Amino acid sequence: MPVVSEWGMEWTRLMVLDLAPGEVYAHTCGECEWIVLPLSGACQVRCRGAAPDPAPQTPAGLKERGAAPAAEPQVFELSGREGVFSGVTDFVYLPRDADAEIRSAAGGRFALVGARCQTRLPARYGPAGKVPVELRGAGHCSRQVNNFAAADAFPADRLIAVEVLTPGGNWSSYPPHKHDEHHPGEESRLEEIYYFEIAPHGDTPGLGYQRVTPSPAGKTDILTEVRTGDTVLIPDGWHGPSIAAPGHDMYYLNVMAGPGATREWLIRDHPDHGWIRGSWDGQDIDPRLPFPGPPTSPSPAPAPAPSSSQPASPAPARTEDHR
Repeated sequence: MPVVSEWGMEWTRLMVLDLAPGEVYAHTCGECEWIVLPLSGACQVRCRGAAPDPAPQTPAGLKERGAAPAAEPQVFELSGREGVFSGVTDFVYLPRDADAEIRSAAGGRFALVGARCQTRLPARYGPAGKVPVELRGAGHCSRQVNNFAAADAFPADRLIAVEVLTPGGNWSSYPPHKHDEHHPGEESRLEEIYYFEIAPHGDTPGLGYQRVTPSPAGKTDILTEVRTGDTVLIPDGWHGPSIAAPGHDMYYLNVMAGPGATREWLIRDHPDHGWIRGSWDGQDIDPRLPFPGPPTSPSPAPAPAPSSSQPASPAPARTEDHR
């Protein structure tokens, strides 16, 4: 049987599947949109959609829909990757109200990132070669961000998701920041889930640390050691730093969603620590970055063909951001 770990809050969902060779996991999307993201290994995703009938909005602001199954499933072949530090991966978007099967001939680990949503969008394939990869910060705050489902990179209704890779000894999610209140044009209200994988050093398992401090909008207060497979749920609070122990590269997957009508990611830096950005001027990006980037050859096309509306992936670019 597949090993399934699950986490969730009001708006965000995360599942991690460990599939043995030949195993199949059946997934019901329900009221959430989902992305299937290989962490290690390749897989096939079969999605049987639904033809929604919009109904009047419920008091919670979500549409209840009736659905009729599509005649034939859509089949997507994901090339995946060896592991999270070996490069970006292709992925599949699954709409709400759909049913899916995920199978892996050779086995592997796969993340399903989800968000409770209102609008049903089509199932579609995200090629690895079109994932925007950025290098952010400088010096010991250098990190890499794979923006596979950032708000401005891939269409979704509520879901925002990215991967962050931090060389051992560096700090990510710094300066501490928050997005737990709605201030138009300044801050968006978003829950966030962090899922970690930490590289070992020889036979020594990897470890790192995550900090969350209370904000005016909530009382979340966390200082915890994190290892591979750990998660941190952040309904509110100033979050950061994410600290990679020396000798242990850190990976985390961020899943975000919230009640705002506009899908956007606006943050506020902690007033005591925002000055750190200015200290990066004149510093170089950590030479250990980037980690292996997008493949030079196209990923196999699924059926149906990938959407032609996705932007081409730029070369890794330096930007100044919090992650």
